[in-house]
Amino acid sequence: MLTREEHLAALRHGLVVSCQAYPGEPLRRADVTAAMAQAVVEGGACAVRVQGTADIAATRQAVDVPIIGLIKYGHDGVYITPSVAHARACVLAGADIVAIDATLRPRGNNETFADAVTAIHEEFPWALVMADCASLEDAVAAEAAGADIIGTTLAGYTPGYAHAREKTAGPDVEFIKEVIAQVHAPVLVEGRLHHPEDVENVLALGAYAACVGTAITHPTTITSWFVPGSNK
Repeated sequence: MLTREEHLAALRHGLVVSCQAYPGEPLRRADVTAAMAQAVVEGGACAVRVQGTADIAATRQAVDVPIIGLIKYGHDGVYITPSVAHARACVLAGADIVAIDATLRPRGNNETFADAVTAIHEEFPWALVMADCASLEDAVAAEAAGADIIGTTLAGYTPGYAHAREKTAGPDVEFIKEVIAQVHAPVLVEGRLHHPEDVENVLALGAYAACVGTAITHPTTITSWFVPGSNK
């Protein structure tokens, strides 16, 4: 069992690949997710991000790199690993790092993001918590709550949220710069990294690591980019 420090070291200056498919899609099967994870690791991914306990468990059997696990529950508000119970389930399924919505929006059972961080750190000493943030306010509060990794995951994806940022065509560079300048925890940049140079650019800005999903592992979207006459 690797330590938190060893898991973090494995991510440093590397590429994390999100291996996820949406409900109802042809690739939405745990064995397919695991195979996709194997494929991206062979290509050089330092870690993978996987949704759902079945997919996490299958991927754990397929790869040795760190797994960033999450559970999506619902569709509105806080739905990325929204409770302490969901966070525990991710680790029990085989995740080394748990991604949790760290926005300042209300969540059920009167729980807070800090509650989840405390539970994971106390019950699973080897596991880390990644804070999926949508704003600078989220990032600062998440670090204060004990998050091990600050993610830019939700920037541009929280309509109606008081601290929401506008969705940019590519990575939200200004937001990334602000977060890197304001927090001391490692910053994992995720969100609309569509080209290799996007990854190189955010790492040059000081990001600890970068996470790419759609541009590598979502063939439906990738195909649509190439269809003549489509809006890229």
